[in-house]
Amino acid sequence: MNNKEFKNLEEQITIMEYKGMTFPNKEAAKEILLRENYFFLNGYRHVFLKSNQEKQFIPGTTFEELYSLFLFDRSFRNIIFKNLLVIENNMKSIISYQLSKKYGYKENDYLKAKNFSTAPEKSRQVQDLIKKMKRQVRVNAPQHSATSHYVKNYGYIPLWILVKVLSFGIVGELFAILKKEDQQAIANIYHLDIDTLNMYLPILSNYRNLCAHEDILFENRTQKGINNTLYHSLLRINKMDGEYIYGKNDLFALIIIMKQMLKDNEFKDMILEIEHIVTNLEYNLKTISINKVLDRMGFPENWNKIALITRKVEE
Repeated sequence: MNNKEFKNLEEQITIMEYKGMTFPNKEAAKEILLRENYFFLNGYRHVFLKSNQEKQFIPGTTFEELYSLFLFDRSFRNIIFKNLLVIENNMKSIISYQLSKKYGYKENDYLKAKNFSTAPEKSRQVQDLIKKMKRQVRVNAPQHSATSHYVKNYGYIPLWILVKVLSFGIVGELFAILKKEDQQAIANIYHLDIDTLNMYLPILSNYRNLCAHEDILFENRTQKGINNTLYHSLLRINKMDGEYIYGKNDLFALIIIMKQMLKDNEFKDMILEIEHIVTNLEYNLKTISINKVLDRMGFPENWNKIALITRKVEE
């Protein structure tokens, strides 16, 4: 196996030029490569290649176009991330309210195994998650001002404080082991059924982590697709072999999930922000069309019309 040797900025540009990319301003490109990292920028090359087999750029492709897509994905990731944080905070608040109201506000009360599912197949999962949450109490109590305040002054940490230091992944696991009546009470707030919410939470958590680590977002795919929804049919998304071609395991599937979990005004604001950066990217693309990028994202051409679907139509 050949080792990947260090390449200076000139050599990085030479490699791209050899593959057909043009550089109208090499000095500006060097500064961008220095600040943004050749490896990360190069991760956006695929949409500009002639084909997956032919590792050459479409004639006329400029470094500026590649950088524009990189910046678009950064902006898109930031928009998605801040709205995922809203969903995460909402879910933590709702779960902590439901459990505290029913089982008490001290960890010795709300972390009892009897408060969770009694299904035999979930017994191990319940015990493991209780241990995880108790570990969070031990680890975070002295490190966070809110938790340390409650431990110091009251001797316990209420769930509505503890959830602030729980990961979104643990919150999803927590929902999965709740009693059916507690799951139903929470799912009802989102007008979703329990199975659907159980499906959505790990997807949201995975995207939240992807955004936090600044991975490439625009063409990400999940391993498992979501179920068909009313939005698929109302937007008249095309099918192939009986399956919708968009909105299943792509970014539009994430948009569909967020449509159901954000408030209407929050979702509409998010779509407006995405529309703005899509328009900006379209202006900067010369060798490929914006529809090629949207296709890689899993967005149908009428993707923004999802913001016009009202709760009354949904119900």
